[in-house]
Amino acid sequence: MTTALVVSCAVLGLLVGSFLNVVVHRVPAGESVVSPPSACPRCGHRLRARDNVPVLSWVLLRGRCRDCRAPISPRYPLLEVGTAVLLALVALQVGWSPALPAFLYLGCVAVALTAIDLEHHRLPDGIVLPSYVVGAVLLVGAAALQADWWALARLGIGLAVMWLGYFGLALAKPGGMGFGDVKLAGLLGMHLGYLGWAELAVGAFAAFLVGGLVGVVLLATRRAGRKSAIPFGPFMLLGAAIGVAAGPGLAAGYLDLLGVA
Repeated sequence: MTTALVVSCAVLGLLVGSFLNVVVHRVPAGESVVSPPSACPRCGHRLRARDNVPVLSWVLLRGRCRDCRAPISPRYPLLEVGTAVLLALVALQVGWSPALPAFLYLGCVAVALTAIDLEHHRLPDGIVLPSYVVGAVLLVGAAALQADWWALARLGIGLAVMWLGYFGLALAKPGGMGFGDVKLAGLLGMHLGYLGWAELAVGAFAAFLVGGLVGVVLLATRRAGRKSAIPFGPFMLLGAAIGVAAGPGLAAGYLDLLGVA
């Protein structure tokens, strides 16, 4: 049954990844993700249904438009495959749980936000803010099905703690932390808190640890300077993923080192 779930979520990821390509392209430009239908940006020809099959169409077309032969960025199939892999990993980690839909949705949001933040240094409200509503509805429904009301308390605390923490950082160092990061922090805190205190603590800390390590590498290799703007959203999302995947184990190991556990 687990294999069927993972495979199903991977296929779902391929299909959703195709739509996320539209989101990543249009949302930063303030365009509708519904209309007009997808078309080649060079010749304007509308994409045919057979040219919209995730990954396969790009391979069969050899990465070029069917009409004008303009190159199609490999970002499209890579994002589709990346979404498929991420949703499969989410399914493997969360399993047959009422909370699975919430974390699958968060995974899709994470892919879109990572791609947009890396390219545009933005975390659009049009993606982040509706995700609060979707996430809350799905997580509250999951808690009700399991009669786990403590999960709802942790959800609220996680949201508040991470939002306020990032808000304080944004005020303390203007320009160092954007308010897009603040809004994303509350969303991630909500999901991490729902899972548990260890997931919340590790997920929050891991973002700064990974971000700091990457920053040191970029400075050492001279690919960035001390004043370079490095988007922090991807590190927040990666930190949250670490919290979901390994939060309890890492927290327990740390407490063992301190002699607390």
